[in-house]
Amino acid sequence: MTTTDTHITDYTLPLSGLSCQGCVKKATKALEGIDGIRIENIDTQSVSLEALGESTEYPLRQAVNAIEALGYQVGEHYHLVLSGLNCGRCVAKVEAALNEQPTVFSHSVSKTHADIHTSLSLASIIQTIENLGYQVGYQHQLALSGLSCGHCVAKVERALDENDAVFDYQVSKDAATVRTTLSAETLIEAITSLGFEATLIDPSQETPSSTEPHQPQTETTEVDQQAERPPRTETSSSHSRMQFVLSGMTCASCVKSVETAISSVDGVANVSVNLAERSAIVKGDAAPDAIVEAVENAGYGAEKVEDDNDRRERQQHQQAAELKKFKRSTIAGLGLGGPIMAWGILGGSMTIQSSQDQWAWGSVAILTLLLLATGGRHFFANAWQALKHKRATMDSLVALGTGAAWLYSTAVVLAPALFPEQARHVYFEASAMIIGLISLGHAIEARARANTSKALDQLLDLQPPTALVIENGQETERPLDEVKQGMMLRVKPGAKVPVDGEVVDGSSYIDESMLTGEPVPVSKQQGDTLHAGTVNQKGSLTFKATGVGSDTMLARIIDLVREAQSSKPELAKLADRISAVFVPIVVAIALVTAAIWYVVGPEPSVSYMLVTATTVLIIACPCALGLATPLSVTAAVGRAAEVGVLIRDADALQTAAKLHTLVFDKTGTLTRGQPEVTHVKAINGDQARLMAIAASLEQHSEHPLAQAIVNYAKAQDLSLPTSNDFNSESGKGIQAQIDGTRYFIGNQAWMDAQGIETASYQSDIDAMTQRGETAIYLANADSVQALIGVSDPIRDDAIDAVANLQSQGLEVIMLSGDHPDTANAIGRQLGIDHVIAGVLPDGKSEQIQQLQQQGKRVAMVGDGINDAPALAQADVGVAMGSGSDIAIESAQITLMHQHLGALANAIALSQAAVRNMKQNLFGAFIYNTLGIPVAAGILYPFTGMLLSPVIAGGAMALSSITVVTNANRLRFFKIKSNNK
Repeated sequence: MTTTDTHITDYTLPLSGLSCQGCVKKATKALEGIDGIRIENIDTQSVSLEALGESTEYPLRQAVNAIEALGYQVGEHYHLVLSGLNCGRCVAKVEAALNEQPTVFSHSVSKTHADIHTSLSLASIIQTIENLGYQVGYQHQLALSGLSCGHCVAKVERALDENDAVFDYQVSKDAATVRTTLSAETLIEAITSLGFEATLIDPSQETPSSTEPHQPQTETTEVDQQAERPPRTETSSSHSRMQFVLSGMTCASCVKSVETAISSVDGVANVSVNLAERSAIVKGDAAPDAIVEAVENAGYGAEKVEDDNDRRERQQHQQAAELKKFKRSTIAGLGLGGPIMAWGILGGSMTIQSSQDQWAWGSVAILTLLLLATGGRHFFANAWQALKHKRATMDSLVALGTGAAWLYSTAVVLAPALFPEQARHVYFEASAMIIGLISLGHAIEARARANTSKALDQLLDLQPPTALVIENGQETERPLDEVKQGMMLRVKPGAKVPVDGEVVDGSSYIDESMLTGEPVPVSKQQGDTLHAGTVNQKGSLTFKATGVGSDTMLARIIDLVREAQSSKPELAKLADRISAVFVPIVVAIALVTAAIWYVVGPEPSVSYMLVTATTVLIIACPCALGLATPLSVTAAVGRAAEVGVLIRDADALQTAAKLHTLVFDKTGTLTRGQPEVTHVKAINGDQARLMAIAASLEQHSEHPLAQAIVNYAKAQDLSLPTSNDFNSESGKGIQAQIDGTRYFIGNQAWMDAQGIETASYQSDIDAMTQRGETAIYLANADSVQALIGVSDPIRDDAIDAVANLQSQGLEVIMLSGDHPDTANAIGRQLGIDHVIAGVLPDGKSEQIQQLQQQGKRVAMVGDGINDAPALAQADVGVAMGSGSDIAIESAQITLMHQHLGALANAIALSQAAVRNMKQNLFGAFIYNTLGIPVAAGILYPFTGMLLSPVIAGGAMALSSITVVTNANRLRFFKIKSNNK
């Protein structure tokens, strides 16, 4: 709004509801009939008006009423929560302040709320009210979990930005302070819908806020930002990362119980439980003993491990013990149940007809009881623990089914007279075979689950157990845990590098393929960096340890892979919700099934009731649901790590599979990032002499283009003449005196400033531009002497990589700060049609945001340093680089080597992983959806067939084996060669 001395006031009012020019014409016609209003401009989004006269309030409100009478809306309607208004006079002060604003069209104010119709921004309204000493909105302090990186924080911030009811916030990975008119419950629900967890730190804090309104922080110093951040119960810097090996878990409901138990411990900020690995990663400052106690109180076992090698050793011991236990149970169950079942199939009597039958089947009952007490003991023990904690698991179903079959059969043996003659059938073979078959399934599943972690085990095996330490001129072999930062070490030909370090003496080639996927050995000499786990090929190297233990790049990669394998994608949340109620629903179905068969089933109804109820309990498989997604994530993340692609979490894996658009930063991503002289045209004189002159001038500059010319001269072994009287002008060029002649080197503007004619060379300049080269003029005072074309060469694999990505149906966009002509020329060479040029580094994230507003899922591919804001803004950030810390931390996916083809592999692997998860979930859902009704006897009226509990036990075991086997296919995902 602006006012002039002639009492003409300009207003711009936002409009909504106008969908076409017809609507604009209707609004224009309505406004033209209002005295004191003149239309300056109107479209579907806003109208600019001039209000004439000293009092503009009345004509302005007439204009608003006229537009809204047509069914459109002017301005915004704000519903605000107020605090600090104690009486009617306070309400009157707020009303008076609002009445002074001509663009507040109407309002209704009470001591607790205000409804305001205005064209002012929400920030302006809040400022108006808070200037009176009152407060607007609630301030909620929330504890957050599940936010593992800056991308997660940006995701929450983006959601808060898009919510008009939120007008101030501070978000970190573990806490948020939000000023809003929303209730705490609504706010928590909004954050939970993003896939994260939020809880109110102190419910008593759900009171109206008294903080200052949100202000832009672009000019705020770091110290100020720290001071403004809300107090938290924990800070991210204080969070330690602990690993635990778990025992006693059998299905997804167990995972939920363990997560809940650990989350309840004071100081736990985040917990991730992996059913496939029987492990937990806990972040926070909680006491490890308290976490172990909480897990044990929930009915499970937990053991803290110090590092990944310790974890692997414990898990291997646990897996070996499990496998041995399941093998024994399989042999015992099938050994007892098989002959009994064969007896029945071959025509032997399975009913109690005489006292002899009682003695014979009584002996079988005792043997079966011994089996249940030994081979089946863990099912009943786990079921009892679950019952004590008021939950139900897969073990509960097995215990109920086998226990019911044994109890019924034993009752028939002990008191056959109590049962109708047709119902005197025994089912001891069912109890034994079910124990045997399910134990067989668990054994096969345990062996297959161990295979899913092989990729991580291979990473752990990269680091050698000892290092060759140089002390006092002597070389001694020391255990790796004794190596300290700053020590001097030697790595011999063929040996693995034990820790990260910097080469002090010697030269060699290092095979880094196990970390980066890059097959070509890298030359290393004094000053170069070495990474633990890489292999020295020929020469001997002496190096200084710069990173040991958990500070090596290999250790950080292992941590990232571990966390990614333990994270949950959105798909897993669906399985979790179903698993939470799965077992109780199955028990309810079994009870209903038993009741129906008892009431309306044929005789002997008791036998039919037992068979159907037991079969329902046995065939249901929550284990398949629980394993469906974590096994796929573990296998996919591990396979990616094998080929030098680091995937930060399961959400990144799932999102990468649904990408629409890939945005590439040009420099250093599609190009080599090192400008080179690619074309020289000597106009007056010898080319070598002219390039020596150019390099002599440019050696005074640090500009990348200048360095390209100097490097060219060095590569040609040119002798540079001496230059003096040097002068430069930023953004244009350089001048200096050489052998009594003044030379000028620079761009078109620099030549124009010196009055040097260049028009006759326009065709040459156009040709350079078409090739994507930057044209540099070398001239003396009279004329142009040479034209030099400098460009950042396209990476060797970029064209093939772009074509491959486009063939997958992805839109590829290039971002560049270059002039549009140069950028478009490079885009044409790459086969990229959509080029966004002239973008400054701080504008990249805005370009990503604009694409997202078009409904696209966007990945940003950059170097992870100056592209960090854009990487965080994108749905998936992909960092190129040789595994630098910044690259790893700033993106959801990091390509550890420089081949762009790895990106296509990463996306293809993500798509394969999501397909695999969906197949597993679909299989588990369909299996249970079809299996349970069939077990309940839904086909009996049509076929006269009932499913045997033994077959149900086999089907249950097979469902878990199928899920595990399908997930393990990802370990063999075919990676396309990165070398073209």
